[in-house]
Amino acid sequence: MAEILKGAPVTEALTKRSIEEVEELKAKGIDPCLAILRVGERPDDIAYEKGAVKKAEAVGVTVRKVILPGDVSQEDFDKTLTGLNEDKTVHGILMFRPLPKQLDNEKARQMLDPAKDIDGMTDGSLAGVFTNTETGFPPCTAQAAMEILKFYNIPIKGAKACVIGRSLVIGRPVAMMLMHENATVVNCHTRTVDPASIARNADILICAAGKLRSVGPEFTNPNQVIIDVGINWDEEAGKIAGDCDFANVEPVVKAITPVPGGVGGVTSTILVSHVIKAAQREH
Repeated sequence: MAEILKGAPVTEALTKRSIEEVEELKAKGIDPCLAILRVGERPDDIAYEKGAVKKAEAVGVTVRKVILPGDVSQEDFDKTLTGLNEDKTVHGILMFRPLPKQLDNEKARQMLDPAKDIDGMTDGSLAGVFTNTETGFPPCTAQAAMEILKFYNIPIKGAKACVIGRSLVIGRPVAMMLMHENATVVNCHTRTVDPASIARNADILICAAGKLRSVGPEFTNPNQVIIDVGINWDEEAGKIAGDCDFANVEPVVKAITPVPGGVGGVTSTILVSHVIKAAQREH
């Protein structure tokens, strides 16, 4: 039986640290502030927003909601985003995407100030991930995976790591973050020949393909630690599940994150910690 690497204890530790850091900032007269920029009333955006607000308020971070109508013009959207970029009282901006069709998603992504880009979506933030410098912030999901490994004292230095998936949201950033921690990393993707043979040699396996049960026992070994980032809807079971075939993989490996209950819960906590970090950097 594998050790189950639950996200809740990681979230608890990060939250405790965030509360302490906010108290230190407020003692200096600094009020860390998260601005949420939402266009329209998409249910998934609203659901995520509620979670982010709850996490922020729990540690003392101020939240400012900026809600624009679904038919907002490009000019008005640009003016709003520019205003948030320039507002010294705002330390982090959470901008929901995709934006409505009348707005330029790519332009909006690049307009966002990397210093306030708490979800790691701008080229500036991604450059910071690749150069290992404090330019912007890494994508929250990628950092959540790393925080889980560190919390559970999983050896990273010198480890063989395999990342399945190469998106800019998780695959490539987490591969670079593992490399910065001195792991030897192989990045598998849809064109990789026989990814199972590569993955089963890994000490750490990050599953980020976004495909239900795409990682089976043939990808694993008994000493392996798996971080399952996948969030998929399992029609048969009628519930959310990861990329791993959990029932068949869990008995084989050393440790694994559950879905749900693993990486997902840590991600929104990371988002709030980035707001605090942005305030610390600015002041």
